[in-house]
Amino acid sequence: MPVSKPPAAKKVRRDVELDETDHEILRVLAADARTPNNVLAAHVGLAASTCLMRVRRLQDTGVIRGFHADLAPETLGRPLQAIVSVRLQPNARPRIGSFARRFATLPGVLNVFFLAGVNDFQIHLAARSADDLRDFVVKNLSASRDVASTETNLIFEHIKGTALTGTNALSRTSRAAASDSTAATRRPSVRRPASARLGPRNTRADPCQARGYRPIFTC
Repeated sequence: MPVSKPPAAKKVRRDVELDETDHEILRVLAADARTPNNVLAAHVGLAASTCLMRVRRLQDTGVIRGFHADLAPETLGRPLQAIVSVRLQPNARPRIGSFARRFATLPGVLNVFFLAGVNDFQIHLAARSADDLRDFVVKNLSASRDVASTETNLIFEHIKGTALTGTNALSRTSRAAASDSTAATRRPSVRRPASARLGPRNTRADPCQARGYRPIFTC
């Protein structure tokens, strides 16, 4: 049975400008891509049609590359995950693109990373067992004349980061609360009468008033 090729990633336009509303939309969809459009629109304060146009623009420009189900490999019989670093032989590097595509179609492969440095690739895969992992490396990598070396590291835990949406996409509720808190703690500027600030009246002549200058008092 032929193995289908993975879909090509959509290129991102470099001139895309995102405002605060775009970042908020991305934050919500990154947390739950199944959020209904009407709920998303109400959250960011837009009309449903405008919000839908925003989401489509983010897709068309490649900011949103797709919506995928996050599968649990252990429930599919692949509880063991690993990162396998691969270094190719020098004479195989002209065909490095074809190697990446072939690695991506191998059973259990979750991601293929093309690297700069000593190694050429890192393959993130899920295996059924330690023996299955060893067989994958031996049969698909070590047995190839084009592969110079491999290094396998087991993954104990994978913690998904939120750096892309967590910093720039502070929710509007949080922003409003922060703004209200700042306004509540700020002392209002009050202009008080000069007599209330100067205390007892000074009977000595004021040289500024003698020259016709008008005193100005600020809080």
